[in-house]
Amino acid sequence: MSAAPPSPPAAAELRTELEPHGGGKENLLTGLIFAGIVLALLLAWAAPEVAASFAVGGQVFLSVLKMLVVPLVVTSVVCGVLSMGDVRKLGRPGAATLIYYFCTTAIAVVTGIILVNLFNPGAGIDGAAARDVARAEVSAKLGEQAVSEPAGVGAIFENLLTMLFTDNLLESAAETDLLPLIVFSLAFAAVLTTMGAAVGTVTKFVTEANDVLMKFVLLVMWTAPLGVFCLVAGQFGEAAADGDFAGEMAKVGWYSATVLTGLAVHAFVTLPLILWLLTRRNPYQFLFQMSRPLLTAFATASSSATLPVTMETAVEKAGIKRKSVDFVLPLGATVNMDGTALYEAVAALFIAQTLVGSADAIDMGLTTQIIVAATATLAAIGAAGIPQAGLFTLIIVLNAVGLPVELAGLILSVDWLLDRFRTAVNVFGDATGAAVVEKFLPPEPVPTAAGTVFA
Repeated sequence: MSAAPPSPPAAAELRTELEPHGGGKENLLTGLIFAGIVLALLLAWAAPEVAASFAVGGQVFLSVLKMLVVPLVVTSVVCGVLSMGDVRKLGRPGAATLIYYFCTTAIAVVTGIILVNLFNPGAGIDGAAARDVARAEVSAKLGEQAVSEPAGVGAIFENLLTMLFTDNLLESAAETDLLPLIVFSLAFAAVLTTMGAAVGTVTKFVTEANDVLMKFVLLVMWTAPLGVFCLVAGQFGEAAADGDFAGEMAKVGWYSATVLTGLAVHAFVTLPLILWLLTRRNPYQFLFQMSRPLLTAFATASSSATLPVTMETAVEKAGIKRKSVDFVLPLGATVNMDGTALYEAVAALFIAQTLVGSADAIDMGLTTQIIVAATATLAAIGAAGIPQAGLFTLIIVLNAVGLPVELAGLILSVDWLLDRFRTAVNVFGDATGAAVVEKFLPPEPVPTAAGTVFA
């Protein structure tokens, strides 16, 4: 079997011409994105109606990012497999990727469960009395079917299995349904690695297309400060103009604090510890290197839309090998949802706490909490990388333990804000995974005077 051909000189020259030279410009871009978020928040506070009018600019920026996702996922996954040279070498990094994703998601869930038991955020809230109002809010947000036709735990496994395949790739691409596209790309690339020089034209085309798409991402990123400003100003301006957001926040303040604390523990303690133990990288330097996609994730609330930025930054600023980035990050943006899993566990137990003493109360013993942990872990894998997708999978978790699904309405007033923080954690978890899996890649051939050796 022959390895995929290296990027042609034309692509390498294009990379040199388009990339910003030196860390100064890259740090400037990150600083401008951060400044855009701060200015947007100030404008939303001072003039919410004006801030809300910027929403259309944010949607344009978000659409441009989403436009890049599907072609970038297909070409990057194919290139990631081709770079291995032999499909049989996928086993070790593939297993490492899946184990990392499952373990970090499970740890995030356990962290959320511990904190929700310590903080007890549902105490003092009468969930039973709020059911009618909450039902109306959930129906308006998610649709009546989400409330009236809940899915059981068994549906999780069925959903996960059916998500892997599609009978129409074009339809999946149109709906940004990434998982079947990834499965197809893995299989397609695996076949290419068995055909050697006979498919040299195809491998060269995919490699060059991937190079061009990454350069496109670099150019788009220079519009990010304005795009991020519009996204954040529009969303926060609408929230401020719609009513008493501060009052709504106060009602579920302890719930919000529990979620944010759990996300902070996972992002600043758990993931850095895993990164340091497995790679000996400085985790906080790595966090700074990945600040651009983290800020973009906060602005877009979509790990899928942030994927092009995450991939570009992971290679150019964090120095992760391209083959690890191409293989790990597209899959992570689809199935690795640490922040979402943590939120679902906290939200489910918070709702259970609001029902204590009512006719709808359930036993919150160890068995129930284990069911919540297992269901939240699996449901998060099935969550789409789109804004507030966790709300839909939260319904599955609530059904698993017999909680009224309409009580998800208790957290709707703050969910859009918390969603931004958990998306940032999702993206950081993906990036950490790429750095970890890099250590499990097959050795690369290094030519020497004595012949080719593997390092």
